[in-house]
Amino acid sequence: MALRRSYTAIVERNILWQGDFATEPYEAAWASEAIFFVRALDVSPLFAGMANVQISADGIHWVDEGTSFYLPKELGAVTFCKVSHFGGFLRINGTLVPGERIKVLVSLVLKE
Repeated sequence: MALRRSYTAIVERNILWQGDFATEPYEAAWASEAIFFVRALDVSPLFAGMANVQISADGIHWVDEGTSFYLPKELGAVTFCKVSHFGGFLRINGTLVPGERIKVLVSLVLKE
């Protein structure tokens, strides 16, 4: 039985999201599954933001993968989403309504 390869990348650290946002692209073609974890380091009152997973063959041109998830609604909370069957690059993006803001730590866990 072979040991599965895994890797955790911090793709955003102490980044404030307001309005349109997107994480840095991450090349993940070798992996068969991925999980994005988003932790709230600071969050505005009555926050209800969402994020979408996007995929890309080249890390430049993006298309929605179809997975959406709620971002954390309170300080210290963590949310996540699982993704499989993706192209070469992954990222999450979204748009927050005016007045909403969140400071995040985003981790991407990849497994072969």
